[in-house]
Amino acid sequence: MRSVGLYTLGCKVSQYETEAIREAFEKRGFKVLPFDAFCDAYVINTCTVTAESDRKSRQMIRRAAAKNPGAVIAVVGCYSQRAPEDILKIDGVDIVIGTDKKLDVVERVEFLLDNPVKREAFSYVGGLDEVTFEPMTVTKAPRTRAYVKIEDGCESKCTYCAISPARGKVRSKLPEDVISEVEALYRSGTQEIVLTGIETGSYGKDFDFDYDLGDLIVELDRRGSCGRIRLGSLAPELIGKAFVDKVKDAKILAPHFHLSIQSGSDNVLRGMKRRYSREMALDNIRYIKENIPGSCFTTDLMVGFPGESEEDFLETVSFAEEVGFIDAHVFAYSRRAGTPAADYPNQIPENIKRERSARLIAAKDGIRDRVLGDMVGRGEPLSVILETYHEGVYTAHSDTFAEIRVEGEGGLCGDMVSVMPLSHKDGIIFGKLLK
Repeated sequence: MRSVGLYTLGCKVSQYETEAIREAFEKRGFKVLPFDAFCDAYVINTCTVTAESDRKSRQMIRRAAAKNPGAVIAVVGCYSQRAPEDILKIDGVDIVIGTDKKLDVVERVEFLLDNPVKREAFSYVGGLDEVTFEPMTVTKAPRTRAYVKIEDGCESKCTYCAISPARGKVRSKLPEDVISEVEALYRSGTQEIVLTGIETGSYGKDFDFDYDLGDLIVELDRRGSCGRIRLGSLAPELIGKAFVDKVKDAKILAPHFHLSIQSGSDNVLRGMKRRYSREMALDNIRYIKENIPGSCFTTDLMVGFPGESEEDFLETVSFAEEVGFIDAHVFAYSRRAGTPAADYPNQIPENIKRERSARLIAAKDGIRDRVLGDMVGRGEPLSVILETYHEGVYTAHSDTFAEIRVEGEGGLCGDMVSVMPLSHKDGIIFGKLLK
């Protein structure tokens, strides 16, 4: 039996795509082994969101080549789409595929394994102007949580971002295909489905019929398609009043929203060419809180964008405090060749980026602890899916995405249960499992 090792860098969309690639290899008789094992082939699904992502992608390619110099090495994904020629220069690389037709990697790998004397590095990276949504399906997943990719592409053209050109235009999976995949995963025992995309809130924008993300959620709820739906990263301008009014009564929807905020400063947002202002984002968040009680928010926050002043930075801190994020991913601006912001004046020195990152992380940890303290103080049971079990303790997440630890007997992983929160420490709620 031939073997393949898979490695993923990047977002939930990439993780989903790798799982689809895994299943495609298994259907062709391959045994999927850990990436560090000696394999006949390796596939690296790359990321290019930062310069560090590019570096890690190259590192994993070289690691595979060192593990088995005779293996077929295929590189796919965002970094491949953005810099195929750079990847082809790395010793050992045989196949480069971008962000379209990723599943073709299985056939390409098989061909080179069947024809070793014809081994020659090939790039299958094309333009993205005319591409459609690539059919992908995942049928096997853990009992706890599975990702379902419903959308690809982004048309925001933010000045700092290399992902938009690497992913192309918005394209969406047909509603019936999403529903079929979600319901199949639920039948197999997966309680929670995360609907994800490069710009999840743009789902349906490319359809020639009137149907959007809100309609999809309502339909999944009406059908009782799974235990819980959670949404991937959302642009704040895409979840306004019309969206909230449509989904507010959907019992299937987790009251947790991950918003790609980036900055709380209008000056910075204008430089980024984001499609919302500070007040628009706050208004939409307030409306969600008013209409979906108990909602919690997580976010991505960038520091050190070119021209960001101390006042701009403090506006981001105050924004986070006003919203009350349960958690935030804080990261420093990374200069990406070919993006407009890379040529902006007033680039922020690295030492200031590090200092602001540390301050914002400290602030968001304090905000998180306040939110968790409020949950404990209310004394209301939390809806929780138990994920892992070790020495009598379950790790889990609530529907609002609070991290949970609770003692209990084994055998309940994957179950949706009620937990009474009792205390919290270091970002974790400790609770009691209710019968």
